[in-house]
Amino acid sequence: MDLNSIDLNLLKFLDALAQERSVTRAGLRLGLSQPAASRALGRLRAMLDDRLVARGQHGLELTPRGQQLAGPVSRLLESARAIVSPPSFDPATASGRYTLAAHDHLALLIVPGLMARFARLAPGLDLDIAQPAGDNVRRVADGAVDLAVGVFDALPASLYRRALYEDRLTCVLRADHPDAVGLDLDGYLAQRHIAVTISGVGASPVDAALSARGLTRRVALRVPHFLAAAMMTADSDMALTLPGRLARRLAATLALQVVDLPLPMPPLSPAMIWHERFQDDPAHAWLRGQIVESAQAAAGA
Repeated sequence: MDLNSIDLNLLKFLDALAQERSVTRAGLRLGLSQPAASRALGRLRAMLDDRLVARGQHGLELTPRGQQLAGPVSRLLESARAIVSPPSFDPATASGRYTLAAHDHLALLIVPGLMARFARLAPGLDLDIAQPAGDNVRRVADGAVDLAVGVFDALPASLYRRALYEDRLTCVLRADHPDAVGLDLDGYLAQRHIAVTISGVGASPVDAALSARGLTRRVALRVPHFLAAAMMTADSDMALTLPGRLARRLAATLALQVVDLPLPMPPLSPAMIWHERFQDDPAHAWLRGQIVESAQAAAGA
C-alpha cells in the first residue's frame, strides 16, 4: 500500500473508536457529524480490509484485527503529539483545561488550594472535576481523565503513583452527642452508623476489620457522598467514620465533634496516579507538582 495514498486522519478515528466503542461518540470526540463518522468507518474498513468493530452484547466490540491495531495506533498518535508539542511549559502564559478524577472528600481537601495556585501562577488554566463514573484507575488508563487522586491498590504497569500524605480514620458525632466522651469499641458498635459507599463493591475497611474480630456494626444509612453523610450526622444521633483530615475540616464548619476511632486500623495513604504517556510532559509535571503541594498544605492544616 502506498503511504501517500493513506489519509492518516483515519488513524485518529480508529483510536477514538477503540476507546469509545461507538461510532457516534468517536465522531463527537473528533468534531465529526454522525454521517461523517460513518463514512470514516467505511473508509477505514476499506483501507484495512477488515470490519474493525462489530456489534456485541454491550455495544461495539473490536475484531481481532481491531484489537491488534488499537495499541500501535494509540502509541503512534502519542508520538506524533510529542513531536509537535512545545518542549517547555510556562504556566504564566499557558491556557487550557485539565480533568481530575477525585471523590468529593479529596476534592474538598485539595482543590481549593489548587485553584488558588492556578489563580496566582497559571491564570489561564482551568480545572474540571470529573463526574463519578466507576473505576478511576481505568479512566486514567483510558485517557478519559488527566489524572486521579484517591486510595488505590494494585495498579497497571502503565500507571505512575505518587503518595500525597498519610491519614487515619476517625469517628464523627454531632456536637452534643451523649456518647462522645470516652467512646469505646462497645459504645461504637452500639451506634447507628452512616456509611459512605462509593463503588458499592466489597466491604468497607471498617466492616472488614470488625469482621476479622467476629464483630459487626449496624449501618442504618448508606450514602454515596462524604459531605452529605457529614451533614446528616450533624443533624442526627448517628455515627460516621471519616478520614481524620476531612473530619477536622468538616467539624470546623458543621456541628460535629471528632473522637478517636476505638478500632485499630491501618493508615490511609491517598495518592495521585497518572499514565506513563504524561510522565515526561512538562505541563503535566507542573500540574502534578501543584497537586502535591496543595495536598501537603491541606494535610498540614
